[in-house]
Amino acid sequence: MNGLNLKDLMPDLIAIAQRAGEAILEVYQQDFSVTHKADDSPLTQADLASHVLIRDELAALTPEIPLLSEESTGIDFQTRSGWHQYWLIDPLDGTREFVNRNGEFTVNIALIRNHEPVCGVVYVPVSGVCYTGITEYGAMRHTPGQAPVQISVRRPCADPIVVVGSRSHANPALQQHLAAIGDYELVSMGSSLKFCLLAEGKADFYPRLGPTSEWDTAAAHAVVNAAGGRIIKLNGEPLEYNRKESLLNPEFLVIADPDRDWLTPFRDF
Repeated sequence: MNGLNLKDLMPDLIAIAQRAGEAILEVYQQDFSVTHKADDSPLTQADLASHVLIRDELAALTPEIPLLSEESTGIDFQTRSGWHQYWLIDPLDGTREFVNRNGEFTVNIALIRNHEPVCGVVYVPVSGVCYTGITEYGAMRHTPGQAPVQISVRRPCADPIVVVGSRSHANPALQQHLAAIGDYELVSMGSSLKFCLLAEGKADFYPRLGPTSEWDTAAAHAVVNAAGGRIIKLNGEPLEYNRKESLLNPEFLVIADPDRDWLTPFRDF
C-alpha cells in the first residue's frame, strides 16, 4: 500500500475537501440547529453532510484504505490496531467557530501511515484557502486565483515570539508557563488554522494543554511536518496516532524552531 502516489492523489483530495466545504457553506448560509454529543461538543447538519461526502468520495478513490472520522468513531481498537494506513478526517473542525459564524473552521483530511500523518489537507471553506502537506514533498498554500506557493516554518523565531492559542478553549494557567519563554505576542485563532499559522511562518509556537482528539490534529500535523515543524508531547516524544484505544491526544507542543528549548517550561504542567 505504500505504493500510493500521494503527490498524484493530492488534486483529488483538495477537490474532495472543496466539495465538502461547499456542503458546509450551504448550511452556514442558512438558519441551522445545533445538537450536542455526549461530551457536550456541538454537532450541526454541516458536520454530518461533510462527513458523508468525504467518506463516500474517499471510498470511491481509495477503496482499499479504511477511514476513521469524528462522526464514525465506533470502530474498536482491535480492528484499528491492524490498520497499516488509514484516512483520518474531521469533516468540520471548529464547530464552535462555525456556530459563532467567525469563519475560522476547516475541513481536515489526513492519511496516517505507521502511526504518523504523511499527508494532510486543511481547507478553509469561507476563504477558499487550502493548506496541504506531504512528508516527502513539503507543504503548500493554495489561494483562489493564485498559483500555489510552498510554505515553511520560521527559523529563527520572531522577536517577540508569536504564540498562537485557541479562541474557544482558553487556558488561564497558560500565561505562567509562557512567561518562562521570554517576550511573546499571543494570537488567538480557531480550529486547525493555528497549526497552519506556524506552517506558513506566521507564528512560532502553539502549546496545546487542553483536550483534543486525533482527528482534530492529524491533517494540520501533516502540514506542519511537511513545512519543517514538529509536534511533540510534553515528554519530548513525537505525537503519534492509533497507538491506543482512546482517541484523545495527550497535551502537546507545536514548534517551528527545534533548536530552541520549548519543553522546560511545560514539563511540570
